[in-house]
Amino acid sequence: MKTLTTLSLILLCLVSCSSPKGQQQEEWVSLFNGKDLDGWTVKISGYPVGENFGNTFRAEDGMLKVRYDAYDDDFKNRFGHIFTNKSYSSYKLRLEYRFVDEPVKGAPTWAAINNGIMFHAQTPESMELDQSFPVSIEAQLLGGDGTGEPRPTGSACTPGTEIDVDGKRYTPHTYASHGKTFDGDQWVNFELVVYADSLVHHIVNGDTILTYTHLVIGGEDATSTPELPFGPLKEGRIALQSESHPTDFRNIEIMEIKKK
Repeated sequence: MKTLTTLSLILLCLVSCSSPKGQQQEEWVSLFNGKDLDGWTVKISGYPVGENFGNTFRAEDGMLKVRYDAYDDDFKNRFGHIFTNKSYSSYKLRLEYRFVDEPVKGAPTWAAINNGIMFHAQTPESMELDQSFPVSIEAQLLGGDGTGEPRPTGSACTPGTEIDVDGKRYTPHTYASHGKTFDGDQWVNFELVVYADSLVHHIVNGDTILTYTHLVIGGEDATSTPELPFGPLKEGRIALQSESHPTDFRNIEIMEIKKK
């Protein structure tokens, strides 16, 4: 009996030591309920906020799908985004995506097998009617084109923004990833780790493929809004794109990182 009591105390001590008081527990919250677009707002270039032209964004089969079956007359640069109704600052975001079918007729060649996650984005209500992309940072999602040429997913793009790479201001629009190329319609796991304006990691299938720092609104195409003024870019909406290639998203979850 004495031996059992001693073992119990040792186990209790080990548990207590492995979970120190005040340590943050990861609490993942689903951003997409798999049934409808509740909690999200659509903005498609050329259409008012909330008008989901052609049912571009839809909830089907437990997935958030991007489709263009109503775009028979041509894509006409109707770039779209579906935004969270809440802004976020420091967090982990994870989801799975895949490309399916063929790009819509009239899509630009650079947009083939191409989509993205926009974060720290301006609100859809603050966008101009014909604005193609929100002021934001983009985690670019690419798929292979079957030619054998590399098309690594996970690059960072900066519409109206700038970042630091290796401690220096990086002004080109795209900070290219050296990650893997994923051909076909295979599911890819993508994760963002974001610490306000200070640090961002892109993680693909568990591998950190890109890191950059010091996010700001700035550059040649920069415009500011009342909620996102010029300067450090600390927070904003999260948005998924409709950039002309049919895409499926699933298991979209977020875990906010609380300030200590």
